[in-house]
Amino acid sequence: MVKDLRELEKQSEDVSLWDVPEKAQHVLKNKESLSKKITDVELFFKRFEDIQTLYELGQDLGDEMAITEATEQSDILAKDLRRFELILMMNDELDESCAFLDINSGAGGTEAQDWVSMLLRMYLRFCERRGFKAEIIDATDGQSAGYKSVTIKIEGERAYGWLKKESGVHRLVRISPFDANKRRHTSFASVSILPILTDNIVVEILDKDLRIDTYRASGAGGQHVNKTESAVRITHLPTGIVTQCQTDRSQHRNKAYAMSMLKAKLYELKKKDREQVGQFDKTDIGWGHQIRSYVLHPYQLVKDARTSLETGNTQAVLDGDIDDFLESALLKDLSQHNSPDS
Repeated sequence: MVKDLRELEKQSEDVSLWDVPEKAQHVLKNKESLSKKITDVELFFKRFEDIQTLYELGQDLGDEMAITEATEQSDILAKDLRRFELILMMNDELDESCAFLDINSGAGGTEAQDWVSMLLRMYLRFCERRGFKAEIIDATDGQSAGYKSVTIKIEGERAYGWLKKESGVHRLVRISPFDANKRRHTSFASVSILPILTDNIVVEILDKDLRIDTYRASGAGGQHVNKTESAVRITHLPTGIVTQCQTDRSQHRNKAYAMSMLKAKLYELKKKDREQVGQFDKTDIGWGHQIRSYVLHPYQLVKDARTSLETGNTQAVLDGDIDDFLESALLKDLSQHNSPDS
């Protein structure tokens, strides 16, 4: 990494680099990212030395508290190293991008729509824990609770890289609070993660291929939102992909968000086969398609169908503690892509 950093530093000092601004920005971004990784490695070594010193001191003095503290810090360091290993393995050009996260309810009416609100809360809490900025940019309220659909914009370092494996169907099993007979219900919701494309990635969209509609925003938002047609819906006619935004008072900003989401969906569509782009088809939100199940009754269990990782601490997961699930799915995916047979 040090050798690569020196090469990038050499390139950044070349005045002719700015003849092509996009290339210059790319070099500077890579230089900054690599410099941070090297600093992180140095800090890991420093933390390891401090833990080793504390442990040895505890051994020499017979200080059980110092030994316990060193053991706990060692566990934290191991977890941070695993996360750093994943960062080093993230080689996709979009892994460092910010992201749009879209949640849609499956069949089940109010129960499924409430499940969307629970997932929304889970991801918002996750963003809060990670220091990401999350903003709801579109929401369609449910009939009596929750949401039919909701979209959030997530800004943060490698937001897309960390969350990209969350795309898929999420299944909930619980005693429904909306059922007077207290019966067990199964609900489904789909999650789609899209990268927010940078300016250096060009997605060609022809004006003739778009239908742009404006309408009054629904739900809460104040008198201004209800009186003006600030909400924007964009339909890409060749693919049938629809994006929309209604939460901002500015029609211009809503249109910009909707266009950004459309570009991201078209970019993903080009990268994958149509069979893999089922995330755009809400008919797949049901049995046999779930990537993760959240069982709250008759027992407590969250289990990922792809990695078999599970935990009985369902409340922690629904409170945003999903790091282990993200990391295990990413590690499996990255290991498969980096294996000699791939």
